Amino acid sequence: MASQEPRAPGLKDVAAAAKVSWKTVSNVVNGTGRVSEQTRRRVEEAIRRLGYRPSVVGRQLRSGRTGILALAVPEIDHPYFCWLAQATINAARARGYRVFIDQTGGKRAAEAVVARGYDERLFDGIVFSPLELSLSEAVELERDTPLVLLGERSVGASGAHVDHVSIDNLGAARDAVHHLVATGRRRLVFVGAEPGGPDRTGALRLQGFHDGLRANGLSPDPTMERPVNAFTRSEGAHAIEALLPRIDQVDGILCANDQLALGALHALRTNGIRVPDDIGVVGWDNIEDGRYSNPTLTTIAPDVEGIAESAVARVLAMIDGAAVEPADVVAPYRLLARESTAVPGS
Repeated sequence: MASQEPRAPGLKDVAAAAKVSWKTVSNVVNGTGRVSEQTRRRVEEAIRRLGYRPSVVGRQLRSGRTGILALAVPEIDHPYFCWLAQATINAARARGYRVFIDQTGGKRAAEAVVARGYDERLFDGIVFSPLELSLSEAVELERDTPLVLLGERSVGASGAHVDHVSIDNLGAARDAVHHLVATGRRRLVFVGAEPGGPDRTGALRLQGFHDGLRANGLSPDPTMERPVNAFTRSEGAHAIEALLPRIDQVDGILCANDQLALGALHALRTNGIRVPDDIGVVGWDNIEDGRYSNPTLTTIAPDVEGIAESAVARVLAMIDGAAVEPADVVAPYRLLARESTAVPGS
């Protein structure tokens, strides 16, 4: 006769071990009701001794909550989104929540499913970074699940009732231009212009690049803007290869992210162009690889932990039914000057 698997301890087993009612055990597990400290300690000790694990399904049925948030991003293998995911997990865990990571691939259909709150009530709240779906489109889709958007363009002006967390892309790009000019560079190129609408990441950073040029008495030149199909190292290298016939007219490059910048550094070095002596390079995101590149990479460093903390705090406030007005939260950033923009000859 086959032996049976031992039965997992249940609520009544804990109650018997702690010499209390099953209702008291339930109150301790769910943090409800009035339980003396002495009784609570006795129940918790019985739970540890027996290895009791509360039923997540049962708790969900009682509370209407899953204790799970969703984080939906275009690609989890991108260093920035990997960093964002870890920061979101940490912020949620500190508040007693777990995080489910959903990779949309930047596909419109997959992003629409997220924006509608998924097809079933799987999560208590959603933190969502869309790529193909514009923020206004994401806002317009109906959903019951609390949603916080991470993105580039503010949606508050449209009157949409949604929370939005981002950094000041325009201001950060202007600061990058100011830094390049301050280190003696005035013939500047932007790598990372994207096809698509004005709320795309590359488009906003290009707009800030233009603003920075004008603020320093320089004129934007479309021939000094290199489009890319993706924010990857290979695209950064290809952009530099296309620029080689007039590379002697360039002494500074702002890339829309660090991946592009690392690809640009590789292409420049391969073609005998010295960084920073011939050309200064600035990236964006402060990914770890930039701290160990040769030369080390000057970059715009967004407060990723701050972005995650703000997003999780906002979505949990909505889950708890707090009467909070939708807000555009702008997280801080820093420009980290490293070797790639050192003053030539220094």
